[in-house]
Amino acid sequence: MSLILSDPPSERALLAGLCQYGNNAYADMADIIQESTFTDDLHSIIFKCIKYILDNDDAASIEISLIQSAAHTFGLSHVISKSEHLRYIKALFDFPIGLDNIRRFAAKIRKLEVAKLLHKQLGKAQDKMLEIKGDENIAQILGIAEDAVLDFTALLNDDDNSPKQLGEHIDEYLQYLIDNPVEQVGISTGFPAFDQAIGGGLRPATINIIASRSKIGKSTAGNNIGYHIANNDIPVLNLDTEMTTEDNIHRMLALINEIPINSIETGRFAKKLDWKYKVLESATHLKRLPYYYKSIAGKPFEEQIALMRRWITRVVELNDDGTAKPCVIIYDYLKLMDTQGISQDLKEYQLLGFMMTTLHNFATRYKIPILAFIQLNRDGITKESTDAASGSDRIIWLCSNFTIFKMKSDEEIQQDGSSNGNRKLVPIVTRHGPGMEHLDYINCHMKGWCAKITEGKTKFEIATEQEREKSGFIVEDNDERIQFE
Repeated sequence: MSLILSDPPSERALLAGLCQYGNNAYADMADIIQESTFTDDLHSIIFKCIKYILDNDDAASIEISLIQSAAHTFGLSHVISKSEHLRYIKALFDFPIGLDNIRRFAAKIRKLEVAKLLHKQLGKAQDKMLEIKGDENIAQILGIAEDAVLDFTALLNDDDNSPKQLGEHIDEYLQYLIDNPVEQVGISTGFPAFDQAIGGGLRPATINIIASRSKIGKSTAGNNIGYHIANNDIPVLNLDTEMTTEDNIHRMLALINEIPINSIETGRFAKKLDWKYKVLESATHLKRLPYYYKSIAGKPFEEQIALMRRWITRVVELNDDGTAKPCVIIYDYLKLMDTQGISQDLKEYQLLGFMMTTLHNFATRYKIPILAFIQLNRDGITKESTDAASGSDRIIWLCSNFTIFKMKSDEEIQQDGSSNGNRKLVPIVTRHGPGMEHLDYINCHMKGWCAKITEGKTKFEIATEQEREKSGFIVEDNDERIQFE
């Protein structure tokens, strides 16, 4: 079995890529490959030496002399210095390998390692099955197999998973907070009231869900939030399941300038000199923004995750601890597409649950916030609760906050005043923030013709001001309240 679950040629190709491309190749596979992944002892030693070189200098060019020096550090000179091994290493620098293929070879040998580890783990479970006497209940018998699979995740990395005393490093952590004060924990969405409700913006290692019915403005909300974040020089990746690159360019230029989308996509904006100047100027600005877009319509979910990972490692870059530098991924929106490679026996809610779990694990692994949009079911027309989430309860279980974005009713527009918007954000549940009082919501105004959304006051703030006006107070622009004489 060990001979089957190995692929020395792929291991050699991966090492050749590391030798030739250095950190550019290492960054593309460092999160899934470790020494134990290689089945050939010499391959494992070579990888260990290259990893040591790049961990100490990520700009280093790999050379045989550096590999020899690293081997000496580990007391492995006697292995590397063998003439046949030196010839083998030298040949790696001439081996034909493209940078784009590195991840594919890394994934292949990692899968073989996982299969080998799981085979061993299930073998232990088989031995335990042979010890069954027949007095056990069904749950105990099934538990043997379940425990083997659940415990298997601990074998997939070399991290120390043992519990630690909660206050072990608390002094250093508190000093870090003192030395590095921030206005809020998360990344601002550009909607201050919404940021405050969910606990200080989009926080690291969180999934933030905004749900709405079809054609209400999910993509518009995503573009507005993404533009604000990128405008603060924080990289944003917008993964879109419906529209095209051109659609998003039109909308982005429209919201920046408040020029009709139709005038931009038809080219009629050029007939007005002021519009033409604004659009061309904002296009130059848009080229400088760290705002990235990719249509993922029809792509398998596994490929979408790989795309996210590559963007983080190549564009955003990683910290020393393997987490990502500040960034945001916008996923618009969570739905089933290509299910190739996934069991067709699973129901839709199970598949959506699997996708949500994977996104949650990804956000936690790299400590990044993901803003994901979902559809509301028909209950969302009248209900404002978690029951309206379409697809899977796991979406609610794993998200850090769940907010409904919907059109205001005629009655709500009349109560709040027509100047206070035509949409509303209703934070339903939040893990970190205070949320909002029952029946309260954040007023928003959406200008569909230019794809722009602005945040207004909350319903309760408006009601309070209206009450003060009725009782003899007015509110001036500077927020001072003056009683009538």
